[in-house]
Amino acid sequence: MPSSLLNSPQRLAERLNEIPAEPGVYFMHDHQGEILYIGKSKKLRARVKSYFQDPHLLSDRIRLMVQQVADIEFLVTDTETEALTLEANLIKQHQPHFNVLLKDDKRYPYVCITWSEEYPRIFITRRRQLSKPKDRYYGPYVDSHLLRQTLQWIHRIFPLRQRSRPLFKDRPCLNYDLVRCPGVCQSLISSADYQITLRKVAMIFQGQTEELVTSLESQMGQMSENLNFEQAAILRDQIRALQSLTRGQKVTLADETVSRDAIALVDDEKNYAIQMFQIRAGRLVGRLGFFAEKDGHTTGEVLQKILEEHYLSVENIEIPNEVIVQEELPEAEILSLWLTQRKGRKVTLTVPQRQSKAQLLEMIQRNAQYELERLQKKAQQNLQSLEDLSELLGLDQIPRRIEGYDISHIQGANAVASQVVFIDGVAAKQHYRHYKIKNNKVRPGHSDDYASLAEVITRRFRHSTQDLPDLVLIDGGKGQLSSVVNILEELEILGQFGIVSLAKQREEIFLPGESDPILSEPEQPGVQLLRRVRDEAHRFAVTFHRQQRLQQSRRSYLDQIPGLGFARQKELLAHFHSVDYIREATLQQLAAVNGIGPQLAQDIYNYFHQTT
Repeated sequence: MPSSLLNSPQRLAERLNEIPAEPGVYFMHDHQGEILYIGKSKKLRARVKSYFQDPHLLSDRIRLMVQQVADIEFLVTDTETEALTLEANLIKQHQPHFNVLLKDDKRYPYVCITWSEEYPRIFITRRRQLSKPKDRYYGPYVDSHLLRQTLQWIHRIFPLRQRSRPLFKDRPCLNYDLVRCPGVCQSLISSADYQITLRKVAMIFQGQTEELVTSLESQMGQMSENLNFEQAAILRDQIRALQSLTRGQKVTLADETVSRDAIALVDDEKNYAIQMFQIRAGRLVGRLGFFAEKDGHTTGEVLQKILEEHYLSVENIEIPNEVIVQEELPEAEILSLWLTQRKGRKVTLTVPQRQSKAQLLEMIQRNAQYELERLQKKAQQNLQSLEDLSELLGLDQIPRRIEGYDISHIQGANAVASQVVFIDGVAAKQHYRHYKIKNNKVRPGHSDDYASLAEVITRRFRHSTQDLPDLVLIDGGKGQLSSVVNILEELEILGQFGIVSLAKQREEIFLPGESDPILSEPEQPGVQLLRRVRDEAHRFAVTFHRQQRLQQSRRSYLDQIPGLGFARQKELLAHFHSVDYIREATLQQLAAVNGIGPQLAQDIYNYFHQTT
């Protein structure tokens, strides 16, 4: 794959001239052939050309993408609606990095149901992982307290698995006796029957609580007719609990039979704050929140893109009959037709004319304004911390990108290092890295934090000239700082960014070449920011160290069994969850594991039951 098109004006011009002025989908590729961005347009040539004109008209995010574009592909469609449908399917398939308009704000939680597992789990998470397409995420929800309350209610209403791993090997835990769990760990309920229960739970997060209640009422009537009064009583209790769950969430609108989503936003110089209210049968069943950076688009264009991204990630059944929007969308007809095709019935996009709907949007905007003010306050606090830190350390500019490093081991064993990144005072976990220390001198019984730090800094900066930090923070004292300074001198990059160390015991801050710590107050904003970076680097290093130690402890036994390679060890541990359970397993249970035959099962059993 060739280099960036920006570096080859002739090749860029030739490629742009090859693109037709028809509706379709375009693909931006990097030099390795990876898809950076997928977009649609009713006039492909004009849309793609706009990326390569005045760079000042592009946002920072899109400008960064354009610099990496090495090739452009396109697919022509007959209509604009076909282009939107194709774009949605391709984005879902390839998940390009630059297709995400909405910022991943960790303050907003999601609910995840792991349909990829035999017995799915349901839990709250602030990280939306898209590596398993079968798993479903609902949200992000603005009110985390209400969300947790709802999930607690759901666990009371339905018998669900309570643990990710079984507590006991051969019997269920107390949750089974309390009828809080159907005995998932011992397969006392089939996967198919358990997933029926989970589908009922999913209906709640899809805004179908009323439909679920109606279905349960029908089942309760059938149970009563069949004289199965015990099961009918269980369904009765579930119906009452579900009705209590939605009581008091009513939103006044004239037509309470129509399902609606209503979306509005507010903005400042840098960001949009967006709120979406999900209203089903006159009840507010969900309040979702998003943030988006300003990319020079109009409000209508932002709303259009947000709706496309949101409905791309939901199931067809979650699409409402009506979407109330703050103002006219530039491609409202195309979006309406796409949603109609997915839902299988008419979906209308409405800019409110009636007073009740306009008042609803005003209420949504007020909520969005409160969220925006929270974001602004947090950004202002971070800016104050960065300015204070810059003054404290005597830096020429505000350290917008800070990298923190720490070493973790137990007397040299399983030595690892962490690299955490804070951008504008906020943890940027997508840039985190961890390292296994390769230095032969660092081994069990012999630790060397100086050598470990020197190795990590060398590996980080030896070949990387991009994304250099404004400040590097080392967890340690003068010795650790000196070892890092020596490496930066060898790499000839000392002085290109700031460097500082923060000692744990007295919270002392050291600068290169200074024998004494700098004067500071423990509670001043810049010092608190340094502590946050240091503590996060320590947490990340310790977590990785524990993972390595756990894997080693598991393998230490299993590695000694002849014929049991790494792949089969993984199968055993995935099946039994611990070495102790493997030790207690019978021959039949061992042989039932995928990849473990009768002979290897006998060898494993003999290893754990040797007689001396």
